Amino acid sequence: MKVSPRGVGLLVLAALPLSSAMAQTPDAKPFLSPVFTDHLVLQRDRQDPVWGWAAPGTKVTVSINGKSASGTAGADGKWIAKLPALTAGGPYDLTVTGPSSTTLHDILVGDVWICSGQSNMEFGMGMLANPAPEIAAANNSNIRIFTTPKNTAFTPQDLAAGHWEAVTPESIASQGTWSGFSAVGYFFGRELNQKLNIPIGLIQTSWGGTIAEAWTSEGSLDKLSDFKDRLDTVRTKRTEAPTLSLDQQWQNWYTANDPGAKANWSDPALDASSWKTMTLPATWETVGDPDLTNFDGLVWFRKEFTLPAGAEANDLKLYLGRVDDLDTTWINGVQVGASNDFGIERIYTVPKSALRAGANVITVRAMDTGGGGGLYDGANPMHLEIPGGDSVSLTGPWQYKIAASVAQTKHFPQNLNGNPNVVTVLYNGMIQPLVPYGVKGAIWYQGESNADRAYQYRALLPAMIGDWRKQWGEGDFPFYIVQLANFQAVADQPGDHPWAELREAQTMTAKNVKNSGQALAIDIGDNPDIHPKDKQDVGRRLALTALAKTYGQKIEYSGPEYKSYKVEGSKVRVTFDHLGGGLLVSTTTPLSDYLTRTGNFVPTADPSSTAAVKGFALAGADKKWYWADAVIDGSTVVLSSPSVPAPIAVRYAWSENPVTNLYNKAGLPAVPFRTDDWPGLTVSAK
Repeated sequence: MKVSPRGVGLLVLAALPLSSAMAQTPDAKPFLSPVFTDHLVLQRDRQDPVWGWAAPGTKVTVSINGKSASGTAGADGKWIAKLPALTAGGPYDLTVTGPSSTTLHDILVGDVWICSGQSNMEFGMGMLANPAPEIAAANNSNIRIFTTPKNTAFTPQDLAAGHWEAVTPESIASQGTWSGFSAVGYFFGRELNQKLNIPIGLIQTSWGGTIAEAWTSEGSLDKLSDFKDRLDTVRTKRTEAPTLSLDQQWQNWYTANDPGAKANWSDPALDASSWKTMTLPATWETVGDPDLTNFDGLVWFRKEFTLPAGAEANDLKLYLGRVDDLDTTWINGVQVGASNDFGIERIYTVPKSALRAGANVITVRAMDTGGGGGLYDGANPMHLEIPGGDSVSLTGPWQYKIAASVAQTKHFPQNLNGNPNVVTVLYNGMIQPLVPYGVKGAIWYQGESNADRAYQYRALLPAMIGDWRKQWGEGDFPFYIVQLANFQAVADQPGDHPWAELREAQTMTAKNVKNSGQALAIDIGDNPDIHPKDKQDVGRRLALTALAKTYGQKIEYSGPEYKSYKVEGSKVRVTFDHLGGGLLVSTTTPLSDYLTRTGNFVPTADPSSTAAVKGFALAGADKKWYWADAVIDGSTVVLSSPSVPAPIAVRYAWSENPVTNLYNKAGLPAVPFRTDDWPGLTVSAK
């Protein structure tokens, strides 16, 4: 889930199709906003805004089930009428009268939830491991779905295309932006409908690989100093056309920020004897160099190779694989290629004028802006292709040298047009068009793209939640977060991990922001895939949180949550809230039996009374972490380690992909936590 400076063309709102009963104002805005269509769900028990556009001063009346409200178009042509509070029920007709008249049919009144975030919320029903049975069973006229189209904008937008539909196998498979409607959203809504027996409306507004600050308005980001430069860039973009191409902007940036450019490290005669060596292809975080373990920034690579006799007389094709994120490539000091787009295969033509008989030098400058970095893979092995001859392999040892970290440089250029990873643009294009549609609350599955900035996320996510609540003007409506699933390789030793810190930021938000909560996915992930297939349990756990915290049901909604710890000699005793009937060690996880079970996951308790609890670590005064031996003792867990005779701090599930097995008897996994207060990473705003 990479954050990249790349971009595509700015999406421009096209004229929206209108029914024959709807009229257009002179500036082509419709009489009734396109978020109101047949089959919609209105929010029960509160005034429901309905809006559209007409000539200034025009009165418009909205009626449903014997109740009505009126509004008058302002100077900008927008009218808004707020219906009196309605109780759950339907179906009804909704009639709008003014300069023209239109009637919407099959309207329900119930609870409406926003479903937003990045790819794990966008993940559609067709992406499930076994989608056919779930899609076939999705046939419920009391659940309605609406998908907001993907759109970026530098200013807040009024219009959103889309249409409401009742859930059917056809609609659940065709709505949405990635192989059907949001699976997490649907399973959340299905659980609520079953438990509450009221209509449920689900509005999907999500975009894979996106950052939280893109979903936040300018006014709220203005209060966070980290984003000042980015906001200034967007403000400039609104009023000025760029005078330099993106390529030229990057060239100027390298000149100002790259020590390698200033010292001409692309010179084939450079003395590189002090450079380190790594084997490529590989992401540099995986090669064992502690200086690169969590490094974002500039690294130069260099390799000497030998051309067979006569090969220098031809133009050659260079295959480098993929580079995260950007590269500039030279052979014998001659630039032969460059790309400002991560994830694409680098295939460059090397002119014969750049080649020499015998020994040659290839130099690659790689710029990584977040996540994994370096020359890491590709469909073709790294090589030079020689017409009519054997290729020259470029895999194996390369010399490398770190030039500068992102923290040491000025903000890098961004192509803003159409790029969803730009501050405010998704709020403007995909949230603002829904405001102030009546909603009960929101569910949020995002964080992967902010995982290298966890400390910043502690302030950013609460700011975004407060921002949405302010824009809707409905008070502190519920906002429920999916904590990041386990992902990537299992760590051999305990230590510091960015994803663990991001989960911590999510937990802090859930605990400290009013009417917020979280659902765990720490046991649901699939380590080679950032998109876990088991969305049923994610949706169910979100629904448990909502049923308990929003709807007041007396149910357990959380796994064991850290409460306190006490040092007892060489041991530590940890106490938890949310015992859910008691602690247990499970021999199964949702992933381990996902394809074989039907219904919700139920952990299988280890029959041993002294079963080992996995995932705990201890540290002493030296702040070095060691895996702990851990066993359940009544309603507590007792920890010890021969390597930590005097423990002072505890961590649980503190890695990207922790091995865990602690649950409560309600079937919910324990919440990751740490008791130490030692920041593990230097976190910069990028």
